[in-house]
Amino acid sequence: MSTRFRNFQPVDTDAVLALWDKSRSTGFEPVYSLAEVLASCNEDHAIVAYDSTSIIGVAVGRVAHEQGWVVLLVVDENYRGLGIGGRLLGELEVDMAKSGITKLSMLVADDGKSGVLEKAGFIDLKHLKYFEREVSVSERERELLRDLGGRVLERDLWDKIAGMKNEKELLERRLVLPLSDSKLAEAFGVEPPKAIVLFGPPGTGKTTFAKAVASRLDWPFIEFFPSRLGGDKNGVAGGLRDVFTSVDELENVVVFIDEVEEIASKRKGDPPSPTQGVTNELLKLIPSFREKPGRLLVVATNYIRALDDAFLRHGRFDYVIPIGLPDAEARESIWTRYIPASAVGTIDLSELVKRTAGFSPADIEYAARKASQRALEQSVYESKVATKDSSTTKTEHYLWAIGDTRQTVSDEAIEEFEQDIERLGRL
Repeated sequence: MSTRFRNFQPVDTDAVLALWDKSRSTGFEPVYSLAEVLASCNEDHAIVAYDSTSIIGVAVGRVAHEQGWVVLLVVDENYRGLGIGGRLLGELEVDMAKSGITKLSMLVADDGKSGVLEKAGFIDLKHLKYFEREVSVSERERELLRDLGGRVLERDLWDKIAGMKNEKELLERRLVLPLSDSKLAEAFGVEPPKAIVLFGPPGTGKTTFAKAVASRLDWPFIEFFPSRLGGDKNGVAGGLRDVFTSVDELENVVVFIDEVEEIASKRKGDPPSPTQGVTNELLKLIPSFREKPGRLLVVATNYIRALDDAFLRHGRFDYVIPIGLPDAEARESIWTRYIPASAVGTIDLSELVKRTAGFSPADIEYAARKASQRALEQSVYESKVATKDSSTTKTEHYLWAIGDTRQTVSDEAIEEFEQDIERLGRL
């Protein structure tokens, strides 16, 4: 199913009425009257969710001063549990943010179901089923984010990382806890971190962890690539300076630089290398970035040994954290993500997990897609039994693909990674 979202249109009125009636027949009693809901649909803010044939959900809101109120949130009972309610609330927030709201709130009847609100970041206040959520980004900040190529990520990315318990626990304790509750951190004399390094072999999910931290904090995420700054009229160093200057206007932000070794490699003697000026500029920018609260710089590298010694000194980066290959639980989760739902029950997952020890997430994705392609071709051109309603992908397809996939992380690279943890890791 492909669910899409758009603003309410008058032609949607009958569909909204049908959702209203259907939800009431299942015991749901809206707080606002139908007349108030329809008035807000036409005069305030409303988002509908729809599939290829019909409207399957609606979120309606109105603005009072700087506070937004959710007047109605309904999803067809046949589509519940798919995250549609959370997406509707997210789209409604974006639409209402244009009116300058700083909070989004919702009243729910005592017998109302509040699970979707809690998952979407709302807090149950006063035990009266009054839910409210801070709007993480103002409309002005959204415009700036668009200019910088940044965005507010989905709120559930953290929970989607299965396995990797040690890495998740470390990031939760060192980053999320002090950054999400700065007053508590201050009470214990803890200075929230401002910059960290993630290092490890290629394809181990460093970018995924950086995004998950931003999602967990509900902070905007800006990723920029050193290689793309070469076209800046002021050069790479000038492009870096412009990005950090623009970020200053955001209240909270996670800035992510991947492959940071491209702009922070070891500096050599005379004559200076072409990248030396860029490294110098970055070293100057980091201290000023650290001065303001609500900032986190995350840089990632596959080759931490290539980084300039001054770059890793205390005072610039609070932590230097290793991200290794996925453990068994994580590998199982990755496999499940790429195996067709109709085939999961027939696949020997435990064998795939065992056979892919030492594989990176990127390796597993490649093998899974390769297996699916082979199964498709055999079904169409050999067996001629392919249908759109089921998959003929079997365990042997995946085992063949695993055997035909070259691991991107060699034993030598793993050994070097272990050495780097001992020598350079800072936890």
